[in-house]
Amino acid sequence: MNFTLRQLQYFRAVAEQRNFGRAAQVCHVSQPALSVQIRALEDIMGGPLFERRARDVLLTPLGRDALEHARRILGAAERLDRFARDNSTGHRSLSVGLIPTVAPYLLPGVLAGLRSEDVSLRVQVREARTERLLSMLKAGEIDAAVLALPVGARGLDEVPLFEDRFLLAGSETRLNSLTVSPDALRPIDLNAAQLMLLEDGHCLTDQALEVCGQDRTSAHINMGASSLATLSRLVAEGFGLTLIPELAARSEADAVPRLKLLRFGAPEPARQIGLVRRDSSDGAVWFDQLAQVIRQVGENIVSETRN
Repeated sequence: MNFTLRQLQYFRAVAEQRNFGRAAQVCHVSQPALSVQIRALEDIMGGPLFERRARDVLLTPLGRDALEHARRILGAAERLDRFARDNSTGHRSLSVGLIPTVAPYLLPGVLAGLRSEDVSLRVQVREARTERLLSMLKAGEIDAAVLALPVGARGLDEVPLFEDRFLLAGSETRLNSLTVSPDALRPIDLNAAQLMLLEDGHCLTDQALEVCGQDRTSAHINMGASSLATLSRLVAEGFGLTLIPELAARSEADAVPRLKLLRFGAPEPARQIGLVRRDSSDGAVWFDQLAQVIRQVGENIVSETRN
């Protein structure tokens, strides 16, 4: 084997950051040192891995193919490293990924629950969008992922955990101006021009568009916010309306006093939160325990919101 794990780590970093300078910062090395290793890897691979542009770096066809293999190799190496460290210290580790519209609200309770059950467990958390988490899961970079179901990907097991209903959020003035009574209000009654959603790539945006009977080609829908926290503050100031999941509702309402929430009429729109793992992975016991902790924490949060 002529390439090194370090070269593959640098390669992955550049591919993800799309910038040599940022990749060097992530890897804690100088940019010249990183560039030397990338060029050495390109010599081994027999061609350029990147298209080097003035303000951007893109993968070449060779780079795309190589990145898939590199992620698998690095995932296996990271699992071996965790195993060696755990075996030498008597600790076990678990790497879990969560989507951004779940992580801030679910994590505190889940981590506390896991540690209360097993003080020897070392939990590593990765927050990313669905597409990235699925890639990491398949490459072995994480052991499980908390996502909105269904995922429908081959080679993965999905376990439903709890239902997370959507609430309508906005300023008091905006909500009072609705012409439909709350008991009869449906997402499809909302004017597209009033809707503000997360930027494209978030699964919550796809779910909101679906329940509202809209798509990405719908005119006037603002899809630019990067987080629910940003979205909550914008609509609280009267810039539009949005859909907030119950999981986030109390946290965002506490943080933004002017944010008002309204329930839709029955049947309420909702998403299903679940836990996903590779069907080839061992250890059904840890998976079942993790699922139970997440289910309990999630159900407690949405139950408090409903009450």
